[in-house]
Amino acid sequence: MLFILKYKQLNEERDIPHENYTIKDLLKELELSPQTIVSKQNGELVIEDTVIQEGDEIQLVQIIYGG
Repeated sequence: MLFILKYKQLNEERDIPHENYTIKDLLKELELSPQTIVSKQNGELVIEDTVIQEGDEIQLVQIIYGG
């Protein structure tokens, strides 16, 4: 089972390693903080507990803080 991951310059197909694989699992695997990333599943904003399904397009967007 595969999904598409888009993050910065990355645009690749990845395996879904186990059942109930979530955005939170993906962020942990990529060593990214959920506090600095906005997640989209098939173009819709989602929370980190969202389960990734076969064929999904997951886009991770880095939040930029400024002052």
